Amino acid sequence: MTTPHLTLKSTFGFDKFRPGQDEIIAEIMAGRNVLAVMPTGAGKSLCYQVPALLFDRVSVVISPLVALMDNQVAGLRANGVEVACIHSGQSRDTNIAQWRRVVSGEAKLLYLSPERLMSPRMMAAMTRLSPAMFVIDEAHCVSKWGPAFRPEYAQLEQLKTEFPDAIIAAFTATADSATRDDIANILFNGKGQIIIHGFDRPNLSLAINAKTDRKLQLTRFMENMRGQSGIVYALSRKNTEEFAAHLVAAGHKALPYHAGLDAQLRFDTQERFMAEDGMVIVATIAFGMGIDKPDIRFVYHTNLPSSLEAYYQEIGRAGRDGDAAVTALCYGLDDVRMRRQFIMNDGAGSDHQNRELRRLDALLSYCEASTCRRQVMLAYFGEDAKPCGNCDNCETPPEMIDATQPLQHILTTIKDTGARFGQAHIIAVARGADTERIRQFGHQNTKGYGKAKAIGSPYLQGLIRQALASGHIAMDIERFGALTITPKGQAVLSGHATYACKVIAATKTRQRAAHQHSKITAKKTLSERDAELLSRLKAKRMDIARSLGKPAFIVFSDATLIDMAQKRPDNPDAMLDVSGVGTVKYEKFGPAFLELINSRD
Repeated sequence: MTTPHLTLKSTFGFDKFRPGQDEIIAEIMAGRNVLAVMPTGAGKSLCYQVPALLFDRVSVVISPLVALMDNQVAGLRANGVEVACIHSGQSRDTNIAQWRRVVSGEAKLLYLSPERLMSPRMMAAMTRLSPAMFVIDEAHCVSKWGPAFRPEYAQLEQLKTEFPDAIIAAFTATADSATRDDIANILFNGKGQIIIHGFDRPNLSLAINAKTDRKLQLTRFMENMRGQSGIVYALSRKNTEEFAAHLVAAGHKALPYHAGLDAQLRFDTQERFMAEDGMVIVATIAFGMGIDKPDIRFVYHTNLPSSLEAYYQEIGRAGRDGDAAVTALCYGLDDVRMRRQFIMNDGAGSDHQNRELRRLDALLSYCEASTCRRQVMLAYFGEDAKPCGNCDNCETPPEMIDATQPLQHILTTIKDTGARFGQAHIIAVARGADTERIRQFGHQNTKGYGKAKAIGSPYLQGLIRQALASGHIAMDIERFGALTITPKGQAVLSGHATYACKVIAATKTRQRAAHQHSKITAKKTLSERDAELLSRLKAKRMDIARSLGKPAFIVFSDATLIDMAQKRPDNPDAMLDVSGVGTVKYEKFGPAFLELINSRD
C-alpha cells in the first residue's frame, strides 16, 4: 500500500519529512480539518500535496495569486503529478481542457482562485464532483483580523456547509492568536486542529536603523553584501527603479521589479534572480510570494512595512536553506505618518482601521524596542523566547538614559502650538528656529520656543519616534500627522512621571552588516571544486528551463543542485539518492546532469 513516506520519496525525491510535516499529514489523512501555521520555508505545500495524491477523489487548492498557482503547478508536473489549474490568465479552451482532466479523474489536484471557485457555476460543478479536500493557501486572507484580508476569501466560509464531507486544510505563515481563532471559526466552526510549528527563524539576524539618508544607508549595507543574492524592498515603483540604478552604479547586479513592468520582463527578472548568483532584486511587495529560492542571504527594507505580520512574511524569504541571513529595516517618522495615512484612507470601516492602527503600533514598538527583538516579535505571535544573541539589541544592548527634560520640551511645544503640527514644525519651534511658518503662527512667543536649542534635530527625531512607540505621543492622521499628547505624556509633562529612552546615536548599519557578512561567509560549506561544479549545474539547469519555457526551479531547486554537487552521483541509483530527485524528475532531467558530472570526473 502506498504511504505518505513512499509518496514523498518516489514522487518528490525526499527521504524524510521536515519537522512538523508528518504531524499535519497524519491529521489530514485521518479526515480531520486543520489550520497549520508554519514559518516560511518549512514546506507547507507538501503537507497537502502528499495527502491529495493518496485520496481517491480530487483535492482543490485555493490560492490568491496566478503566479503562485502557476509555479506550484509547474513544479508538480515536473515531478510527474497530474494536476489541473484554471484561472483568468489562460484561454477559455485551456480552462475547459483542464476541467475535463479533473472530471475524468486524470488530475488529482485542481488549483483555483477563490473568485473562480465561489462562482455559482463552479460551485454547482463542485457539488457533482464531491472533492475529498479543500486547501486554503495564504489562509490569513480569510480573516478580517488578519493583515491581508481579501473579501473574496471570506466567501470560503460556505465550503463547510456546502461540502460537509470534505476535509478543509488551511495554511499560513502569518497569523497571531486572534487571527488563528477567526480562521478556524470561519472555515470549520472551530471543529478541527490548529497546529503551530513555531514562528522563530533563528538563522535570521534582525536589525533596525533610523532613517538618515536612504541611498547612503543602502550603499553602506550593500558594501558588505556584495556577491550575495538578496531582496531590497521599497514602497513605490519609482523608488525600486531609482535604488536599482543606484546599486548598479555601485557595481552590484541589481534589477527593479514592480507590478507596472511588462509581464515578460517581470518573468525574465524573476528567472535571472533564481538562476544567477549574487543577483539583487529591488522590489515592491509584488515580489516574493511563491519564490522558491533557498539561498537569499539578505532582505533589506527601505521603508516601514504595514505590520509585524507583513514584515515577518517578507524577511522570511531569506535564509530558507537554514544558513545565516541578514535582515535590516530603515525607517523614519515620515514612514509612520504615511502608513497611518494609508490606513485612514483605505475606505474600510472604523473597526478595521483601529485594528490596522494597532498592528502598526505593534510594529513601531518592535522597531523602538530596547530588548531582544526576537523576543518582542515572537511574543506578538504568542511565543516565549530567550534572548537570541542574533539581533542588534542583543549584540549591542542600547544604553538607557533619562530623557524626561527633553521630552518635556517637546510636549510643551506640542501643547503650546495647539497639537496641530507635525514633527518638523514641533522640532523647529523647540529648537528656536526662525522660519516663515513659525512667524506666521506667532510660535516664537510660545513658552517652549527655543527650550531645546542645544539639542540636535536627529536626537529630537529619535526621541519623538521612541515616545510615539511608547505611547507618550500620538499622531493624528486626520490632521496630516499632527503630534498630540496622550495621558502617559501628560503625566511626564506635569512632572508626575519620568521618561527613559535609548541613547540616540548614529546608525550602526555598516558595522553590523560587516559582522553579519562574516557569519554568512563562514557558513559556506562547498569546497572550491564543488562550487565550480555547482556553477555548471546551474548553467545546465538554466539551459533546460529556457528550452522548456519554465522557471529554473521547476527543473531542480538550488538545494538539490548543492546536494548533487557534493555527492557527485555517477549512476542512476546514486542520482536518485540526491535530495529532491524523484523517479519522474530523474527520467526527465537526470541523464543530462549525470553526463555533465561524469564528463569532468
